[in-house]
Amino acid sequence: MLKMNELKTGKGCYDLAKFKEQTVLLRISWMFLLFNGIGILIFGILVVTYPRIAGPYDLGLLRALGVATTGMGFFGTVITLTSYRRKERWAWLTLWYYPTFWTLHLVGGLPPGNDHIHQVVFIVVSLLGLMLPFRYFFPGESV
Repeated sequence: MLKMNELKTGKGCYDLAKFKEQTVLLRISWMFLLFNGIGILIFGILVVTYPRIAGPYDLGLLRALGVATTGMGFFGTVITLTSYRRKERWAWLTLWYYPTFWTLHLVGGLPPGNDHIHQVVFIVVSLLGLMLPFRYFFPGESV
């Protein structure tokens, strides 16, 4: 809840003002990464809730993988919504696990599914989310 002092100084509106300051390019990039995080989070929740969808393997192992995947999606989403939007370099570097994760899934033929079009989409979207705003995270440095 905003206090009267915060209204006078404008501190309570910091996030809204920062959001409006962002260029369209930066907004699109963090939304691409948010899409990745939410996709991983939803998949993790589905595997925890319905472990049989992934195949006739050990249910305990699948639930454990689902919990780990849920955590990965949750933390990636939080990093995207906080530090990445504030253009913190460590967040940009950390979120490179998205294209790495999806590329390893594609190359290794890992689940989910037999068609791997979703993995290609997630790789492209995560790479765009990381490369489009490169200049915001590393201003004045050459590529």
